[in-house]
Amino acid sequence: MYLSDKQKKILMLLSDGQFHSGTELAEALGVSRSAICKQFKSLSELGIQHSAISGKGYRLDYALELLDLTTITQGLSQEHQRLISILEIHDSINSTNSYLVDHAQKQAASGFVCFAEHQSSGKGRRGRTWVSPYGSNLYMSILWRFQQGGIAATAGLSLAVGVAAIRALKQHHINDVGLKWPNDIYSQGKKLGGILIEVSGETDGPCSAVIGLGLNLFLPDSEARTISQAWTDLTKVIGSVPISRNQLATTLLSHILDIVNGFETIGIQPYLDEWRSYDCLQGQAATLYIGQQQINGIVEGIDDNGLLLIKRADSTIQAFASGEVSFSGTIV
Repeated sequence: MYLSDKQKKILMLLSDGQFHSGTELAEALGVSRSAICKQFKSLSELGIQHSAISGKGYRLDYALELLDLTTITQGLSQEHQRLISILEIHDSINSTNSYLVDHAQKQAASGFVCFAEHQSSGKGRRGRTWVSPYGSNLYMSILWRFQQGGIAATAGLSLAVGVAAIRALKQHHINDVGLKWPNDIYSQGKKLGGILIEVSGETDGPCSAVIGLGLNLFLPDSEARTISQAWTDLTKVIGSVPISRNQLATTLLSHILDIVNGFETIGIQPYLDEWRSYDCLQGQAATLYIGQQQINGIVEGIDDNGLLLIKRADSTIQAFASGEVSFSGTIV
């Protein structure tokens, strides 16, 4: 997927969600009205939904704010800017995580940040697809290199990044959010976002982590048909209150950088109590799926290593490092 400069200008003009006449758009772009019609046909083919009404003009079906490199960079503190080696925004990419995993193998520097307006093969956990319509959500990944402690130094990183995500949302006064072990962002019992961390390197030496985060801001029903679990987005959580994608992208990036910078030294410990305060599963009956095995019980939170604690029917408590947790009868 590639957007021409004219298409991007059209989207910027229509980003307010209001109607704009074909004449107005044609004059702004210096083209004919028939050329405007062709541009909208191309946008429709890219999945960008709009309405065209005679006498009123064109309007996007939802307000759209494209990510802007300058806006995001200027919103970062000088300290955060120093932690970033490269910051890229792509119109479309197969997956921000796959892109940075490839660059990690090519020895790209730590602090490589990638955003995308659209992912053709967005990645969730365990090979699932992350639905990624154009320009309506946030898809981002960060390559971070750990110089000491090996892969073990990244233990609990997904929990800590979850804390960063909640901090960012709360900074924008979005408070009805929580975390579901090990790496999901939840609101009102439904999935709002997810974290995917891919680690490679040495057991005891340097390693790299690609930290991916997807967050639903506005997910059209037409795009969400393939999602098999309960989902939500920020428009449902906060109603019609607008939120700037660029501001939220900046805030998320800032809080994640705060977490990853120094994580290999301090680990998960400083974030455990805060994670527990956001825990969506605490005290709930649940089933943990590990391959073909099913473990039923009551979720007792996490231990000091970030492992999931489940109380069995015989009152024994077991800790688990991985698995799929199901509650309310649905695997989430």
